[in-house]
Amino acid sequence: MTDVVVISKTIVQPESYQDGSDQVKIHLTPWDLVFLQSDYTQRGLIFPQPDPETNIISQLKSSLSLALNIFYPYAGRLVKVENEEDETALFYIDCDGSGVKFIHASAVTVSVSDVLEPAVGIVATFLSGFLPVNGVKIFEGISEPLLAIQVTELKDGVFIGYGSNHMVGDGSLIYNSSLWSFVFKTWSEICRTGSGQKKFPPLHFRGWFLDGIDYPIRIPISETVELPTRVVSSSLLGLQDRVFQFTSRQVSELKAKPNSEVDTDDQNISSLQAVLAHIWRSIIRNSDLNPEEVIHCKLLVDMRRRLNPPLEKECFGNVVKAAMTTTTVRNMLNNGLGWTALHINKTVRSQTNEEFTVFAEKWSNSIAVASSPLFNVYGNDFGWGKPIAIRGGPESAKDGKLIIYSGIEGNIEIQASLTSHVLGKVSSDAEFLKYVYVG
Repeated sequence: MTDVVVISKTIVQPESYQDGSDQVKIHLTPWDLVFLQSDYTQRGLIFPQPDPETNIISQLKSSLSLALNIFYPYAGRLVKVENEEDETALFYIDCDGSGVKFIHASAVTVSVSDVLEPAVGIVATFLSGFLPVNGVKIFEGISEPLLAIQVTELKDGVFIGYGSNHMVGDGSLIYNSSLWSFVFKTWSEICRTGSGQKKFPPLHFRGWFLDGIDYPIRIPISETVELPTRVVSSSLLGLQDRVFQFTSRQVSELKAKPNSEVDTDDQNISSLQAVLAHIWRSIIRNSDLNPEEVIHCKLLVDMRRRLNPPLEKECFGNVVKAAMTTTTVRNMLNNGLGWTALHINKTVRSQTNEEFTVFAEKWSNSIAVASSPLFNVYGNDFGWGKPIAIRGGPESAKDGKLIIYSGIEGNIEIQASLTSHVLGKVSSDAEFLKYVYVG
């Protein structure tokens, strides 16, 4: 285990509030509460080493304080109110300015190359030590800050990791509406420019629940505590993480291939759908599954502009729905890339206002689905250079979990969590590697 020395732990609060925002109480919707039993979302960016004369910790804290003026829900706390009469509970976010956790740590024996190259593309197992809220569940936000930051100084670089409570907001696939807009985009801009004077637009909240959905939502108290399931680490499950990179040229070729194989005059297959279909086919092809086994691909779809009436595209909060593409091993492998990509495409297109409403009306404590966001993460610069790489946190150990990022200059990166056996076969799959960059 890599030695990570914690130098300090502090709470960073918003410098000030705007328009009485400290009085805001955010009631939670079914699309917030669906994440109740999930882990905090954890991600981290690796940066080059700053000028030794720069006091990056002081700069990061002061700019974070300014950024929290804008994205003040992250500085609040989750409140749980129990009703003993009917054994139910409700949650809301109190934007009280309590602040976020800020950890300053050091791992001076670790270099950037140690993080990036334990083996080609393999994600280093010691990265969990660079992330601030390992194993913390969303419902624990009643006692934990809703956002935690850890800045770990390496031998020749800096790792900035965060852990975020998903009830506050999603990471909109298309619009970067909540999570990434705050955690790195706005924060890094303020830090780089040295000023919080730029006029940022106020947060757009949801107009409110759909018609017929009463609030606040009460759920059984029994569903607001940790479920009695045994936590199994990735290593015990035999899981490994690897990052696969697709260059912009390879992405273009992958997008063209399924669009040429199927009739898509009015259903154009996107780059993301093509890349997902490609890696999904390789995973299934190398998993030694029964041909009749039913397989699924879950993708969180941004519903902001799909609702009737549509919400503002920058709407803050969780407004996503899991789109489940289902088929069998035989059907997938007997058909080409175009068939699989079109299947994903149709599933995404089927996510409508009516589907969203049905989910809300029938909602109970659903199983949370990990997101696979695509963000311009390499555009974030705190003042000492753009990121070198991004890595996802351990969160829940899940075989087949994919985290998607936008790479540099139109590239796409996928961090895949698979059993070592399947990952080894996928990594040597000639058909898959035809469209994957091998550095």
